Amino acid sequence: MPANLTPQYMKAEKRYRSAREPVDRLDALEEMFRLLPKHKGTDKLQADLKKKMSDLRREIDSGGGKTKKGVSHRVDACGHPQVVVVGPPNAGKSALISALSGVDLEVAEYPYTTRTPAPAMMRWEGAAIQLVDTPPIFPQFMEPWVSSLVRAADRALLVLDLTASDLLEGTEGALDQLEAHKTFLRTGKRSADESFPVGTEVIPTLMIGNKLDGDDQADGLDILSELYGDRFEMLAVSAKNSAGLEELSARIFMFLDKIRIFPKPPGKKIDRSEPILLDRGSTVLDLATSIHREMGEKLKSARLWGSSGGTADGRWVARDQPLQDLDVIELEV
Repeated sequence: MPANLTPQYMKAEKRYRSAREPVDRLDALEEMFRLLPKHKGTDKLQADLKKKMSDLRREIDSGGGKTKKGVSHRVDACGHPQVVVVGPPNAGKSALISALSGVDLEVAEYPYTTRTPAPAMMRWEGAAIQLVDTPPIFPQFMEPWVSSLVRAADRALLVLDLTASDLLEGTEGALDQLEAHKTFLRTGKRSADESFPVGTEVIPTLMIGNKLDGDDQADGLDILSELYGDRFEMLAVSAKNSAGLEELSARIFMFLDKIRIFPKPPGKKIDRSEPILLDRGSTVLDLATSIHREMGEKLKSARLWGSSGGTADGRWVARDQPLQDLDVIELEV
């Protein structure tokens, strides 16, 4: 008998998987149990949830559920693609993230306003993408945890001030500091004549020239194009007057190489408000597994509407059916 798990249950399960504190995990588990359909097909899942809740209650009662003191430099992406934003002092990283996301981050005209990672969610045509602000990288200093944050992300943005008198020094300083931690930024693939130390991570990165509204920005753009054009794809924007931001938002989504898929509950209308993002080339089975491992194991077939459905919208497709951007899928388990 199929479990017929609801979207509300799936949302609670996603919250459980992203929670780090025992009390938060317990709260999410209790919501999952409350939303779980109660029938023979979910007996095993009910028992599993009860055991997890019992174990967490014992952990909390023994004092293990207390929140640890101190600052964490880890940023949970909560299932969303994550793009870490780096750059030298006063490049306008925080202002750019605020303009892209609509979230008010602390912005000031002096360096080191950002002291810890600050996440904000950007949306582009339904897709939710997490942007993470970081402390500035100086030619002589970088917070040691910044490179770990960059290496764990899906992509990075290297933000630079086109009007800065020390543009070249700031750019080289940021790249050198990251490379000292075996973290290399590139937009494209490694060139044939490049070799990297063992343990190196090459992070797909867009170079962003900010402050397009300022004086001498054209000179700065020429400098970046001449010196880094073979290593980075560059976009010029202004966080202040929003010039180029629409193009940047679209480019970030394209750079992630994701597709937007809309799962359709059986018998319900299509809801295109919250797509699931999958890697390009994913299949129906990949979608089911991303929702829940057990769903992937029990998946029989699916119905497809959308770009790859052609004139046969609603047709039945196999588990290995490739998906395309904006497809709608109804899963049968």
